[in-house]
Amino acid sequence: MTAGLLTVIDMQHVFADPASPWAAPRFAEAAAGVRRLLPAFGDRVTFTRFVAPERPSGAWRAYYEQWPFARQPPQAPLWHLTEEFAPSAHDVLDAPTFGKWSPHLAARVAPEGRLVLAGVSTDCCVLSTALAAADAGTEVLVAADACAGADDDSHAKALYVMDLYRPLIRVTTVADVLAG
Repeated sequence: MTAGLLTVIDMQHVFADPASPWAAPRFAEAAAGVRRLLPAFGDRVTFTRFVAPERPSGAWRAYYEQWPFARQPPQAPLWHLTEEFAPSAHDVLDAPTFGKWSPHLAARVAPEGRLVLAGVSTDCCVLSTALAAADAGTEVLVAADACAGADDDSHAKALYVMDLYRPLIRVTTVADVLAG
């Protein structure tokens, strides 16, 4: 089994559906990478879900004014994990924030001290999670080929920025993660 905790960020309908304003065009490619990673981590996997807060506050008010379609409760279909991943999601962390680093993830990472990230969107929730985890002293690996961005350029730029944080954050591939 591969060391660390695999955290699969926001593999939800809102990012998978091509008709969604938040669709990640390469969601299917990211999903293929996640599929390859899952068996290597066994029960050391946490799935996350971005969900809208009941009452946005601060700058989030303006954000949801820009994206009113997203003002739906956590049980709304757009927030569900895709059918492919929902059955594998035994540990699910919901958060109304881009970054998913939290006491829950910190506690799950603690034994090995390594967090492997995959999912969407590279240029938003993956980036926000990686930076916060690295600040907390956690070794972060980002499996680039198991992530997808809002578009290819944003994905590449986010990977570049995260790789600037070496050795705290390392951008790598699914094959390298699996090789240990």
